Amino acid sequence: MQEKAILALDQGTTSTRAIVFDIQGRALAEASRPLRQSYPRDGWVEHDAEEIWTACAAVLREAVERSGRGAADIAALGITNQRETIVIWDRATGRPIHAAIVWQDRRTAAVCEAMVAEGIEPSVTAVTGLLLDPYFSATKIAWLLDNVPGARSKAEQGELLAGTMDCWAIWNLTGGKVHATDATNASRTLLFDINSQTWSPEMLKLFNVPECLLPQVRDCSDDYGVMIADILGEETPIRGVAGDQQAALMGQGCIRPGEMKATFGTGCFMLLNTGLARPASKARLLTTVAARLSGVTTYALEGSIFVAGAAIQWLGEGLGLTGGPRAAEALAQTARPGHGVMLVPAFTGLGAPWWDAEARGALFGLTRDTGLAEIAAATFDACAYQTRDLIEAMKADAPDAFGEEAELRIDGGMSQSGWFSQRLADLTALPVFRVSYQETTALGAALFAGLGAGLFTSLEAAAAARPDGERLVPSDADVLREAGYRRWLNVVGRTRS
Repeated sequence: MQEKAILALDQGTTSTRAIVFDIQGRALAEASRPLRQSYPRDGWVEHDAEEIWTACAAVLREAVERSGRGAADIAALGITNQRETIVIWDRATGRPIHAAIVWQDRRTAAVCEAMVAEGIEPSVTAVTGLLLDPYFSATKIAWLLDNVPGARSKAEQGELLAGTMDCWAIWNLTGGKVHATDATNASRTLLFDINSQTWSPEMLKLFNVPECLLPQVRDCSDDYGVMIADILGEETPIRGVAGDQQAALMGQGCIRPGEMKATFGTGCFMLLNTGLARPASKARLLTTVAARLSGVTTYALEGSIFVAGAAIQWLGEGLGLTGGPRAAEALAQTARPGHGVMLVPAFTGLGAPWWDAEARGALFGLTRDTGLAEIAAATFDACAYQTRDLIEAMKADAPDAFGEEAELRIDGGMSQSGWFSQRLADLTALPVFRVSYQETTALGAALFAGLGAGLFTSLEAAAAARPDGERLVPSDADVLREAGYRRWLNVVGRTRS
């Protein structure tokens, strides 16, 4: 009898991917579809939710077909997703009332700024662990209800449903039978009380969001119904769900307090596992749900960088550099030593620890002999410096996590570069462990599903399936490192709104 496999659906910002894993965490097959983004106005970012659903169904079929396994061999499906991105749809027809508003979207920045000016942010943070920023889902939901004709009255009558992309996928995969999300995704909405683990009446009233819109909140390893037979030919249990960064935390095996990871995708997201403790950040980091299993919640400190890999993409799209990330890396390595160029890639504002929605990108230190090589090098360095911003903030909030054994586990597209990974270690002064297999987000979703399906006897057994990798230690150039970081802080201050 063939060993059971686990299917993972990873609905990301730029693509939708499905991967079939065995229970040792090895990928057997995968399929993916690119995802278009639209930019209707400055600072607005949208997705076509129906395009996302079509892609989900297609990649699930293709991955299973390519694996050589039948639907009967799939023990469970796990889902992970771009967090905070929100869609509202009609309960009866299943059709979205508007394009999905993406986590990067800044259209509600003025609303958030006005609320901060009213002095209510500390009470919001105490309940949700988050800050008042358009990054999160609540103001996006309110915007849709107030700007789509008839939406608010329909919502109040229970005719509409809202959810993040995991919720949207589950609704469609189950044929409209299950409207549910997990605690990690719920904790990113500004509507969820991370202390009581329920939707917060106080936040619902503050943001004017009817609770009947919102999904049921379940554990990361839980029963999310069954995927209809139309997808694979027979029904498949859905047993795991987690937001992309929490799924990557699991995929990296960061299940103990003090373990941390950073995922370099479109943005960069760094999470530090704090266990059962819910630290209140003094450095403007987020306190978020790391996982909820068997009703027990563990927490994490999180720092979010809005633009990381997207900055490398900008080199091609904005400056005409051809050849993709590898060409950009090769060019960066030819930059003049001590060129002095610095890029602050605040294309959609600045994330943690600055949280400045109105900041915009800027280049500093240009001279007549500055070329694309120097700008490319500054772009890679900006990703490392932004990561150091997060590390310094986490040191302030959780100093005990940064002992001699501390290391930063990294994954995502940029971590495939040994040169960048070493540069990251050098500029952050923290050992970096880069994994040999990059799709740790999908792997984490599969491991949660495996737990939910009973394929693993414990969390520790599931986490043992994490990939191996390479450990890189920082260079000894402390003086140059610290001088560079001081200059970075200076130029960031000059881009602030």
